[in-house]
Amino acid sequence: MHFTDKVILITGASSGIGHELALLLAKEKARLILAARNQAALEAVRNECRLYTPHCEILLMDVTDENQVQQGAQHAISFFGKIDILVNNAGVTQRSKLIDTSVAAVRQLMEVNFFGAVMLTQALLPHFKQQGGGQIIVISSMAGLMGYPWRSGYNASKHALQGYFETLQTEQPIPRLYTTLICPGRIHTPITYSAITADGSPYGKMDPHQEKGLSVAFCARRILTAMRKRKKVVLIAREEKILLWFKRYFPPLFYVIARKGN
Repeated sequence: MHFTDKVILITGASSGIGHELALLLAKEKARLILAARNQAALEAVRNECRLYTPHCEILLMDVTDENQVQQGAQHAISFFGKIDILVNNAGVTQRSKLIDTSVAAVRQLMEVNFFGAVMLTQALLPHFKQQGGGQIIVISSMAGLMGYPWRSGYNASKHALQGYFETLQTEQPIPRLYTTLICPGRIHTPITYSAITADGSPYGKMDPHQEKGLSVAFCARRILTAMRKRKKVVLIAREEKILLWFKRYFPPLFYVIARKGN
């Protein structure tokens, strides 16, 4: 049980991939800190996790608020005296055409998906340095590797994540700090209900393509395997892998196919 007694902070833990990861790690007797904005949802996930481990705490935190992130990082450390693994999972997606999307909506996507992960990572790097290492898991996306219609701001935020955390990997500021970038394609989660539309309002429904995506349980198991093996980058996708292959080796076909997407 690789994660037994490891202290793991998961953002966006109230639903989707974060929820599923929490359950799998609870079964391995990890010490969990579940962070999100929705207290009722967090408490429900904590109750599920405590069927497998008594060590599960919740942390109310808005990753777009720098003060909350700074205070939340210190509060998280106080639960068990340390953080071994940070999972930057909090995120929001988008469903709107680029030409219609407001700058405010793009800023909102960047604040959650990019700056949220950056601020929490920066807040915890001194702790990782003091304890001589740690592990950072970043839930990016296949959208961080290529452009795709109806997701301009989302794509931009995930490209930014890739650039920032690849730099962390190459600089390696702490000798035993391991960083893994996870790039899922479509995963069957409720994320599109809260997807941002052109004016910043929620999409409010399940995307039919998302509904046909890979199961969240499969995705979470792949993430845990990547964590154990300390992988640098992991792709968890089906059709999106093929599209990425076209982008790299046959760009004209990539643009023909991608333009038909939504």
